[in-house]
Amino acid sequence: MYVSARNEYALRAMLAVAAASAGAGAGGNDGSARVGAGPEPGGELVKAAALAESQDIPLSFLQGILLDLRRAGLLHSHRGNEGGYTLARPADSISVGDVLRAVGGSLTSVRGQPAGSAGYHGAAVGLRDVWLAVDGAIALVVDRTSLADLLVHEARPTA
Repeated sequence: MYVSARNEYALRAMLAVAAASAGAGAGGNDGSARVGAGPEPGGELVKAAALAESQDIPLSFLQGILLDLRRAGLLHSHRGNEGGYTLARPADSISVGDVLRAVGGSLTSVRGQPAGSAGYHGAAVGLRDVWLAVDGAIALVVDRTSLADLLVHEARPTA
């Protein structure tokens, strides 16, 4: 599995929006991405520009990521001066795997193709099973870890 900048940025953005929805602050120590009142109780709208600044993500790059997350049904966007982004579902029902698939497609690739599409013959025929097992192991971890699980780490004091 290769974690691209796009994958990492998407996860950081989703965590910041989730933190704002929980009222816990969105990224940065100053909570600067928390903007406006959200349509759901306790939720807040997060503006793309504030999110980009608080997470140190180029705004033009972030806008494409936010579009993919919205199209995947993970974010709601609200237009207008008071607009922004909120989670489409509770943070405990959005997995790391959901986010990774929304912005990058398959979790594991072999030569740029999904692991399941790899085909071999002769002595190498067993490689496909290895790639599928790797994909399954990665999926087990990322699908079992929710945004809420990761936000718990934010609340823990560091020793």
